[in-house]
Amino acid sequence: MLVDAIVEAIRLAVTRIPDDVVSAIRDAHAREDNEVARFNLENILKAIEIGKEDSIPVCQDTGTITFFVEAGVESPFLGEVKGWLMEATMRATEEIPLRPNAVDVLTGKNSGDNTGKGVPVIHWELVPGDDIRIAILPKGGGSENCSALAMLTPSEGWEGVRRFVLERVRECGGKPCPPAILGIGVGGGADYSLLLAKKALLRRVGERNPDEGIAKIEEEILEEVNALGIGPMGMGGKTTALDVKIEVAHRHPASFPVGLIVQCWANRRAFVEIKPDGSVEVWQ
Repeated sequence: MLVDAIVEAIRLAVTRIPDDVVSAIRDAHAREDNEVARFNLENILKAIEIGKEDSIPVCQDTGTITFFVEAGVESPFLGEVKGWLMEATMRATEEIPLRPNAVDVLTGKNSGDNTGKGVPVIHWELVPGDDIRIAILPKGGGSENCSALAMLTPSEGWEGVRRFVLERVRECGGKPCPPAILGIGVGGGADYSLLLAKKALLRRVGERNPDEGIAKIEEEILEEVNALGIGPMGMGGKTTALDVKIEVAHRHPASFPVGLIVQCWANRRAFVEIKPDGSVEVWQ
């Protein structure tokens, strides 16, 4: 039963784009006066509708399945979760179906079921309580290729963050299938800044960081990115990004790490919550 719920959550993630993302794309279409950009946004909206109506993946690249697990330390299922996630990934690959995207780095051999060494990717966080909450993020390869890390000097600060993000978005152009959603992680260290950036993608479009100063920077970078004019699919237009999300951690005095994770317009996600009595809730 619990594996079934995780399979259905993966199905929901890859076949139905969350309402907040759809609304943002519709808003972008409504304010766009570039005919090519409007055409591209119309096709994106058609793909979203087809995926929803026919329960098929909205994109042929169903991504690397990534799980963020907040595991209550008192949950009776703590030792079973990883096995469920592995089984659900294999079943989802066959039943939905998902495109097999797990390739051995030496031989180039595809495992055929989206599992292998280190995949699906599982990020663990132990939390108080007895609930287990799983966030599912299928991450496409094209947008992932535009992700980047910058180890800035402290003197560069937030102006350096802006410069780094804008330069990388400009460099990538249409490669990540814009309009994109940009996750930015600042602080912590090289590895943790990238993790923060990816986790930021789980927030709804328009949901600002609770820190007012960080929220203002999110809005400013979003405005600057859209002023680049790259537009939907890189063919020009007003909307290069649907949103910018920033998560932060304290940093070492000698470094200012910035992780950038680029997500395509298909910002796919779903959530599962497992109660200690075995009851399950699935949502987007």
